[in-house]
Amino acid sequence: MTVVVSVAAPSEPANPADLASDDDVHGSVGMTIPIELQAYSALQEKLGTRFNSEQLADVSRAFVLARDAHSEQRRSSGEPYITHPVAVAGIVFDMGLDHHSVMAALMHDVLEDTPVSRDALVAAFGEEVTHIVDGVSKLNHLKFSSKAEAQAQSFMKMLLAMVTDLRVIMIKLGDRIHNMRTIGALRPDKRRRIGKETLEVYAPIASRLGMYTIKNELEDLGFNACYPMRSRILEVTVDQLTHRDQILERVVERLRASLSEKGVEASVSGREKHLYSLYKKMLKKQVNFEQVFDMLALRIIVDDLDDCYKVLGIVHHLYPPIFSRFKDFIAVPKQNGYQSLHTVLNHGAENTPLEVQIRTRSMHTLAESGVAAHWTYKNGPDLASPMAAPGWLASLADLQQNATDSIEFVENIKLDLFPGEIYVFTPKGSIIQLPRDATPVDFAYAVHSEVGNKCVSAMIDKRMVSLSTPLHNGQTVEIITGAKIAISPMWLNSVVTAKARTAIRHYLRALDKNEAIQFGERLLRRALARHDTSLEKLSDKSVKALLAERRLADTQALFADIGLGIQLPSQIAQRLIDVQRGVSSSEGGVPPEKEVAPVMIDSASSPTLYMAQCCRPIPGDNVQGFFTPGKGVAVHRAGCRNVRRFRRRPKEWVAVDWAIDIKGQFDVVVVCHLIHQPGALARVTNTMSLMNVNIEHMDFKNQDEDDITIRFVLAVENRIQLARIVRRLRNLTVVRSVKREA
Repeated sequence: MTVVVSVAAPSEPANPADLASDDDVHGSVGMTIPIELQAYSALQEKLGTRFNSEQLADVSRAFVLARDAHSEQRRSSGEPYITHPVAVAGIVFDMGLDHHSVMAALMHDVLEDTPVSRDALVAAFGEEVTHIVDGVSKLNHLKFSSKAEAQAQSFMKMLLAMVTDLRVIMIKLGDRIHNMRTIGALRPDKRRRIGKETLEVYAPIASRLGMYTIKNELEDLGFNACYPMRSRILEVTVDQLTHRDQILERVVERLRASLSEKGVEASVSGREKHLYSLYKKMLKKQVNFEQVFDMLALRIIVDDLDDCYKVLGIVHHLYPPIFSRFKDFIAVPKQNGYQSLHTVLNHGAENTPLEVQIRTRSMHTLAESGVAAHWTYKNGPDLASPMAAPGWLASLADLQQNATDSIEFVENIKLDLFPGEIYVFTPKGSIIQLPRDATPVDFAYAVHSEVGNKCVSAMIDKRMVSLSTPLHNGQTVEIITGAKIAISPMWLNSVVTAKARTAIRHYLRALDKNEAIQFGERLLRRALARHDTSLEKLSDKSVKALLAERRLADTQALFADIGLGIQLPSQIAQRLIDVQRGVSSSEGGVPPEKEVAPVMIDSASSPTLYMAQCCRPIPGDNVQGFFTPGKGVAVHRAGCRNVRRFRRRPKEWVAVDWAIDIKGQFDVVVVCHLIHQPGALARVTNTMSLMNVNIEHMDFKNQDEDDITIRFVLAVENRIQLARIVRRLRNLTVVRSVKREA
């Protein structure tokens, strides 16, 4: 027999007692209680410890709507779907969030998986709750080109919603925890995919928010989903290490006795290393289980800040510290607000390192709950606290604005989720937190975007260094800026922060687009000149007709397409002439009347006029240009084998030549055939160095007992300099032959 429970409509106040009476919940003899009511009854009992009757009534209304909306849906395990939102609501309550969060958790899948509309949700529960539910919901109503794009767009939507309300991500973390706890009903391939996503995205987000209890559980669940055998083997091995517990007990007793003797009240306990942490350490250090698990881990919790440093002195007196492993996160908190003293002691008697964390009770609460520890039930999260809203969140909007698409945005976020922090100083003593391997450019962008954009050089501890130099803990970094933007594409090879990478790419894309527009306009004017006309002589009507025909917004878009090789200038020019004369596209155009001057190459690096890698032309070579769709004009040497492929496609040719005042370095390949004897290569490279020639790359093509053939990629200014290099190398006794690669 099933109990039929009458409930109020979602728009009406509902009393929790109306959902199920105590007799109904606990069941009468011979009665079957629906599993969803059992689950919600347990949740109600928990909520009653903190929420008042009015708040409980609101939560009950949310349950009614969610239960009815999901009434026809089942989970993969066969359970009613509503059991999942109820479980998520319980997790969210345990995080310490308010009743609005619990309501949103109960309804977090309603907009995504049921016909309930956003407007209906606003009418029933208000904008605040609806905003949270909407932030957690995926974008199922839009069309995407791929599953990856759909996932990226939904993830980006959630993260941007989280910037304005942290409850969005906290409910999503609760949702992910319950899904991972019940993932066993899914196929192995789905478990691996979801587990990988949990390890790559959601566990790092929990870490960034300082929610280490949730982060640890997500990591272990994700580890088990991705690598079930490895997880099981580690779990069994840990359970078998009884001697470690005995060692830990002796250490704890000695510490407690010493602390009591000094009059310090403290809680001393062993700290479990979770499985995924052990697994990552084994991979990183390439060591076996015994070598990793030999480290003992303790946590000491005291009442006030002064006791932290007093305890530090006591433990250092009992066991000698390993100073290189000491970290003071109280004086310099982590970006997510985490505070604690970390020290590693040399536990010589047992030949085992002893890792100790020392913190106050409030620090411990924050370390376990992160931003949730700052929640206030009247005003939402206490964003006034610098620890409640990490600076990482504030940068999300900037990353989204500068990313070209959602997939790039998500990749940038992933980069920022695995920081491995270092702490460096500004010249005025301010502390800047950066990821491991960060460079002065990352530091400059962390200070301010304008500082990064105009960065020209850097000093570390008053010593001039390269902008690609990795930074280390405790260094003082000074950035020298110029008057103008000085961004270099080479920075992308060394920067590690998403903020720096996104800003550089955004600038280069804008630069490339402007250059493509200018170059495209130049090509079109040149093509029109062959018809003895110009843009100014064409009517606005003709230009607009062509833009409509090609589905382009304006002339800037047309110029950009021509500059990038998407549209051929000869075809566009001829079509413009035809439109001007009223000739249809099917009638054929008027052939060009005269030749015009070639396009001049005035730079070694241009996004729209570039040197082909097959033949690597340099100033002084006879060259020919060809349009490459999406890239612009490729410049080839006239004798290049690829030039022959274009001879039957004259419309894709463009005459090019070297500007008289051209400057810059051009790559050229030189093949040297050497006598195989000691010092031969050194003599060749030393000769190049004396001639101020930079070797970009070198590799061995052939090697035997008597001969060695080396392929050099050199940076030269022109054919004259190349001839000097070849002549000088041929004079060396160790060189059999030198030639430029065809």
